[in-house]
Formats: sequence, C-alpha cells, structure tokens
Amino acid sequence: MVVPYTHEPFTDFTVEENRQQMLHALKKVEKDLGKEYPLIIGGERITTEDKIVSVNPANKEEVVGYVSKANQELAEKAMKVADQTFETWRKSDPKFRADILFRSAAIIRRRKHEFTAHLIKEGGKPWKEADADTAEAIDFLEYYGRQMLELKDGVKINSRPIEYNQYHYIPLGVGVVISPWNFLFAIMAGTTVAAMVTGNTVLLKPASATPVIAYKLMEVLEEAGMPAGVINYIPGPGKEVGDYLVDHPRTRFISFTGSREVGTRIFERAAKVQEGQKWLKRTIIEMGGKDTIVVDNEADLELAAESIVQSAFGFSGQKCSACSRAVIHEDVYEEVKDRVVELTKELSAGNPYDNSHFMGPVIDQGAYDKIMDYIEIGKQEGELLAGGSGDNRIGWFVNPTVFGNVSPEARIMQEEIFGPVVALTKAKNFDEAIEIANNTEYGLTGAVITNNRTHLEQARQDFHVGNLYFNRGCTAAIVGYQPFGGFNMSGTDSKAGGPDYLIHHMQGKTSSEML
Repeated sequence: MVVPYTHEPFTDFTVEENRQQMLHALKKVEKDLGKEYPLIIGGERITTEDKIVSVNPANKEEVVGYVSKANQELAEKAMKVADQTFETWRKSDPKFRADILFRSAAIIRRRKHEFTAHLIKEGGKPWKEADADTAEAIDFLEYYGRQMLELKDGVKINSRPIEYNQYHYIPLGVGVVISPWNFLFAIMAGTTVAAMVTGNTVLLKPASATPVIAYKLMEVLEEAGMPAGVINYIPGPGKEVGDYLVDHPRTRFISFTGSREVGTRIFERAAKVQEGQKWLKRTIIEMGGKDTIVVDNEADLELAAESIVQSAFGFSGQKCSACSRAVIHEDVYEEVKDRVVELTKELSAGNPYDNSHFMGPVIDQGAYDKIMDYIEIGKQEGELLAGGSGDNRIGWFVNPTVFGNVSPEARIMQEEIFGPVVALTKAKNFDEAIEIANNTEYGLTGAVITNNRTHLEQARQDFHVGNLYFNRGCTAAIVGYQPFGGFNMSGTDSKAGGPDYLIHHMQGKTSSEML
C-alpha cells in the first residue's frame, strides 16, 4: 500500500526565527547573482555564446543569471539523446523513478528557504507567494511519485477460465515540456517530473524570463540519481526552438502551460502529421482564465470582499486562476464595492526583498505595458475606484486596480489581463450572476460566496469551470486536494495534481494469454 501524503506546510514568517532564516537565504542566493548557466544535454554541460539574461523584475539592473541559449542544432542534438535514452528509460522500474522524485523532494525540503529566495529574486514573488510555490513543487514531486506507485501494476480487468488478461500503462516517448514564468518552480517541476516518472524522456524548455530556477531543479534531480539524458535542459526562443520541437516527427507529446495565443498555436502545429511521424501527438495544454467570483445577497460580505481582493492581487494578479471579475448581487453591490476599495487601498506594491509589501512587480516590460494599456481601456469602460497607476523606473510595478460598474461585455471583463486589475459588475439575481460568470471563452476557476445552499448546488451544476470554490477565493489549489485544470479555452482540463494526471503521459496496453 502506498503511504498517503499530506501537503508541504507553508512557512509562517511572523515567527522571527523563520524570518531570519529567509533573510539569510536571500543573502546566500545573492552571492550567485550574475552566474552563467549552461545547457544540459545527455548530462553534458554545453555553453553557448548567445545568452538569455534573467533579471530581477523588482530591480531590472540586477542580473539573476546568464543562461546559455539553445538553437535548432542543439535542439536536434537533445532530441537524438532523448530518443536514444527512451529505449532504456522506458524499461526502468517505476519504483526507481519514483524514488528519484522522493529524494528530490527531500533535498528541496532541506533547502526550502534557498529555493524560495531564488523565486523572490527571479520571479519577483513576495515571500508568502514564493514559499507556496516551493511547497507546491515539493508536493508535485511527492504526489506524482506516489501516483506512479499506484499505477505501476496497471488496472485489474476481467479474465476467463480460458485466458488471462492484463491491462497496464506504458510510456509514450519523448515529451517537450514548455513551462511558464508565473509558477516558475512548481508548474515547471510538476510538468517535468510527471513526464519523467511515467517513463518518458523530456526536453525541458523553461520560460525565457525564468530559466535559472529550472537549472536548479536539474541539479537536484541529478543529485537524486536521475540518469543522464532523461531530462535535457534546453532554454531558448519559442519561435526557433519551441516550434522546431513541437513540429519534430520524433516528438510524442507536448506539455505546455502559458497563454491562450501560444497554446492554441501549439495545438494546431501538433495536429499536423510530419513526414516520418508514426503517431498522433498528444497535447497537455493549460492556458489562461478570466475568473469570476460571484457574490449573492445572502453572502458573508466581509468574506466576499476579502476573497475578491486576495484572489485578484496575490502575486500581482499573475495567475491564470486570479479573480479578474466579480459579479455582485445589486442589493449588496455598494457595500461589497466599498469594502473591496478599502482593502485594496491598504495594499502596496514594491520590492519583495524585505517582505514589507503585499505585491511585488509584474514580470517584465512587456507585461507592464500590456497591463497599463488595459488600465487605460478600463478607464473608458468603467469607473476607476482604486489604483490605475504604475512605476517602471526601477522595477515593473503596477498598483492594485479596481474598476466598478463595468458592463459584462467590456474588454476588461472578457480579455485576460494577467495583472492586478479587477472589474466589478452587478447582477439582478443569482441566475443572471451565473450567466455573466459563464460569458467568457475561458472556464478555469470560479468562486461563489453565499450562505444559500440551493445557490451552491445550482452553481455546482451550471457554473462551467474546472475548479469551483465555495465561500473562499478562486486561487490557491493544493496538489492532491484540488486537482487543477480548466474547460473551454482554458485548456485540456488535464487536472494537474490529480489522480488521473499521469495517465495523460502514458498509453494503455492490453495483453491476453490463452490458457
């Protein structure tokens, strides 16, 4: 029997000892700033002249690292290595593979504050958000290791006196993992090890904004005993390296987390059968969200306001699960609106180094420009109630922004902003509130704040999202507790951190022996 796992606890930084340990870890990580990081292909370190420059988004003059940049030639080399390694790795004992994950989790756990410090520097995450990211990475390693042990002997099927039948899972082949910058450790680690522990080999192309933490994961996996060539670290430009590998006839599956624009492009390219390709490529795609909190007139209004603010502005709204819309019953709209504005005005955005701000920066200049453009659109579409300004002189900071009386059809109610902006709108009744909540092309997360049991059950049936929460915010899914993934243009609903996630990386094989 596989021992169950409860999730990695979060660190309480109000405890002085924990605070001092975190400050010490930050000072330790600062000694590594500006280091060079090579590619890793078949265990070989390869340095290229062309580099990705990873900078601290809270202080853009501070270089986190110079990371060697892959090109098509090196991507092809990595593909050949992964393809070759697959022939042995696919036959490896699943317990051996799971043990690598358990050892990796233990290594990260012992150095938890150090990894969290890397996320503060490279991702611009406040301490609480960075600590949760590290904890989730540990959770993915532990959970997927245990899930592999559950799946390794297959599933029981029927046999007859004249035959013995077995059904088991085998790995797919070489997988391309394209990970995002927002959960730069957790999602990157989870998508990578899920592909690896199921017996596949991996080409890991982390987000160009945050490649250093992916190198740190490679070091941990190697220390834990992962053989060379199983995961190959090849950061590089999406248009050159990403497209090349998505199109490659030897690519068996693509695991992608990121924007709708890139995700749909990958889905389309992966569908084309290339010359020499003898399978249909599988895609595991997690895209964006336009997530709504619904508040009815029988809700705890303080809870509603707190849930909206925490879900909208945690990590500067740079979560696909972030609350970017709140639909509030007209009877309580003014009261909830006023409290949301009060709570928002208590928040500040600044350098997360000393843990004195609720919000850190947004990730880069492109994100800053996009968010500020949406704020200008919002000023035309609704009433600016809080925020509306930014400062990109030292880092990329956008103040938490609230718009009121916004039409459900407005652009800021329909398009994913991926920043600290929330739009409020009214509904006449609960039916209309659910109708508004469903009127986007996405279907990732949502929340309903109410004390009306009938409304909760109605939402369970009619609120069309992959992750629905009652009387809490719409962010912060925990591995193994709230399997995560969405409907419609939010992706393939592959449910990361859930009981069937690993199966997406394998295929079922039936063997039948006549007796």
